[in-house]
Amino acid sequence: MSFSNHDELEQSLLTCELCQLHKDAIGPTSYNGNVLSPLAIVGEGPGGVEDEYGVPLVGPSGQLLDKALASVGVSRDKIYTTNVIKCRPKNNRTPTIEEGAFCAQNWLDQELSFVRPKIIIALGSVALKYLYRADGRITKDRGQWFDTKYGVAAIATYHPAYLLRLTGKALIKAKWEVFYDLKAAVEKCQALAPDYQFDSVEKPDLLSMYASRRDMRRQN
Repeated sequence: MSFSNHDELEQSLLTCELCQLHKDAIGPTSYNGNVLSPLAIVGEGPGGVEDEYGVPLVGPSGQLLDKALASVGVSRDKIYTTNVIKCRPKNNRTPTIEEGAFCAQNWLDQELSFVRPKIIIALGSVALKYLYRADGRITKDRGQWFDTKYGVAAIATYHPAYLLRLTGKALIKAKWEVFYDLKAAVEKCQALAPDYQFDSVEKPDLLSMYASRRDMRRQN
């Protein structure tokens, strides 16, 4: 499938039934944020809250991501956020490499061809393996710059869902690593797009913003 613009792609995405994952989800999820942003975040796949609202990273993981981004002067309405996998896997399991590749080749590749970011942040293992290489390991490769097939530089960091499972010193260490990864991404993006404003005075409430989409998905 090919599309003439991002809006057309999104409308088709929200009715996608190309693989079996849609059968256990409310429906595909799309994106949130600014399609004109020079900075894109690519996560793994939707959890329960994301499946309910139809957009990525708005549940507990998304709220932790918002705090991490705020620490480096970024608000979610100013960047583009999407996922490799568009439908929530049954029991919230981690998607396979094959599932990630199939979904991303149908949707993410075209998404990013319209958005055309200057820098990509890969959140978590699934995003790293698709954007970098199948044998990539987030514990080894996070914080390292790599080139993507889109001709866009990317850096990987831990998914906030991983941080939510940590405690004590491990949590403190991982949070600092995420901070420095995000800081590096933002600084490189600012150098490439010096006139772009990455922060909003009034921070968005994503759950309120997408409440109407949640209500529509409940009715279907």
